[in-house]
Amino acid sequence: MEPGEIDQEERSRFPAALAAGAVVILIVAGAIVLLSHFITPSRQAADVTLPFGAAEQAYAAQIHFQNLQLSHSTNLLNQEFTYVGGIVSNGGPRAVDAVEVSVEFHDTFHQVILRETERPIRRTDAPLRVGEQREFQITIEQGIPSQWDQQYPSIRVTGLILE
Repeated sequence: MEPGEIDQEERSRFPAALAAGAVVILIVAGAIVLLSHFITPSRQAADVTLPFGAAEQAYAAQIHFQNLQLSHSTNLLNQEFTYVGGIVSNGGPRAVDAVEVSVEFHDTFHQVILRETERPIRRTDAPLRVGEQREFQITIEQGIPSQWDQQYPSIRVTGLILE
């Protein structure tokens, strides 16, 4: 074989390699588009606040949080997490499909220094039936400010879906 024949052979392989690379890029791009299409709606649905009209506000007094516990953790990337756990109970006459709460940490002057909105009971969970108690855990992903008064946070119902 002469050197000219090798160059010709390599040139004939170039379009096939280019086509194979383009197919791989199209497959990856298609997968990204499909995944983003299916993931985005669920993220938007989680951002929608739960209803809290007159009926929900009246029923909120029937939702009780007790036996609160706090724990703190740091992962390998030195990110801080605080866990608020306890028991949620339904003292009212209706089952609850979802509960949204505001968890507030205060300073020594009783001013709110950190507020997180979480859902200890989601629509994907089993409903909280009349008289039922259930354990819950809420993860606070940002660090609690140093002004914190070292007391348990207040938990206030801010949204409900009733059966």
